[in-house]
Amino acid sequence: MRSYQPDLTPPWKKSVPAPEVPAEPDLVVEEAATGFCGAVIRCEKTAQGPTVTLEDRFGKHRVFPMEPRGFLLEGRVVTLVRPGSSAPARPARTASGSLAVPGARARVARAGRIYVEGRHDAELVERVWGDDLRIEGVVVEYLEGIDDLPAIVRDFSPGPDARLGVLVDHLVPGSKESRIAAQVSDGDVLVVGHPYIDVWEAVKPSSVGIPSWPGVPHGQDWKTGVCRALSWPENTGAAWQRILSTVRSYRDLEPELLGRVEELIDFVTAPE
Repeated sequence: MRSYQPDLTPPWKKSVPAPEVPAEPDLVVEEAATGFCGAVIRCEKTAQGPTVTLEDRFGKHRVFPMEPRGFLLEGRVVTLVRPGSSAPARPARTASGSLAVPGARARVARAGRIYVEGRHDAELVERVWGDDLRIEGVVVEYLEGIDDLPAIVRDFSPGPDARLGVLVDHLVPGSKESRIAAQVSDGDVLVVGHPYIDVWEAVKPSSVGIPSWPGVPHGQDWKTGVCRALSWPENTGAAWQRILSTVRSYRDLEPELLGRVEELIDFVTAPE
């Protein structure tokens, strides 16, 4: 009979089993060894063992082996397992990829605000970041253009306890928007923008079901020109609702918009 051999490994050197989490689509995790963070795209069986493909917010894909204790979820070490196993259900996510907070009430609105150029910009931000904004108490308002931005900022009277973030369309060197934005200089105001003529372009063409956003001749109304080029009815309001309906999460948006909106949210909610 084999004699009993006691385990003399010190307690602090014993590995602690990590929770098992099913690698379901859209789960956002960080690979422990490389720090690569992304959403789960798919799981596959290979000769070397199961793998998971992650997509970061810039659309880059990487494949990793599903090794024990190989990933971080909200900073906690976990073991990814194939969906459909007996592992516990994964935490719910908001459309922006943040961890959902079940039953959380909207916070009383902050004095700080985020301004966007138009109604479509506001509706898109609400579509993806609405849950996050309510938890943080951040209100998004639209301006119907930024021609009077310097005066609007002065009227807002920003301060350490009332920061102002502004999202600008077509903020590229030499544009009218860039010249207006340059007139705003206040430490409690952050003006950022994306390169697109209109926020429509910030929705990935693949999500809308088109090969690309068409070019529109200079001097022609851009939205109307897009409808014509795509053979859509020349009703820009209906066209926008068609586009907006295809946006289900941050993965349907271009990274040039994603990064700027999250930068504004961080700025407005930063401690004094």
